[in-house]
Amino acid sequence: MVRLLAGANVRWLGCEPVERQRVYFANHTSNLDALVLWAALPDPLRLSTRPVAARDYWIATPWKKCIAEKVFKAVLIERQKITRQNNPLDLMLAALRQNASLILFPEGGRNQGPEIGPFKGGLYHIGCERPDVELVPVHIDNMNRILPKGEVLPVPLLSCISFGRPVQVETNESKPDFLLRARLAVAELQEI
Repeated sequence: MVRLLAGANVRWLGCEPVERQRVYFANHTSNLDALVLWAALPDPLRLSTRPVAARDYWIATPWKKCIAEKVFKAVLIERQKITRQNNPLDLMLAALRQNASLILFPEGGRNQGPEIGPFKGGLYHIGCERPDVELVPVHIDNMNRILPKGEVLPVPLLSCISFGRPVQVETNESKPDFLLRARLAVAELQEI
């Protein structure tokens, strides 16, 4: 149903849809981003892939909470009052230890403009802690027009999801250098 609604054209440009543990990291412009990216994965990959999502948003209503926990098995992370007990990185690493793949939006929140915003450090720390997990850049195009911020009903338009060549944290690479390189890997998929 999601594929039909979003009309997503899926392109695998730098990797293949194989059963391998990955972190799919993408630009973020719409509340539908995680759903559409998740739905774009082939069935075997989708079963083992969990979106990372804002806890405060997804537990706001019983309906959202049920969808996040039962359908997506989302890793719900705190955005506001982060403590040692609810550290988002610990929750993501725990999901990876359970052999899950993740969908992550390193910008943190939805970006309203055409530019991809700066990435937060979580992707870098995951790459350092789990170099065995592929970090796959993904560009999601046109989702902000299908479900603009503040709207409830989607507008049917075509969108495109492009999966790129995996990146990894290089030896002695600084966090700012890696995050810029990862951000550019997502942006370059828009150009292709």
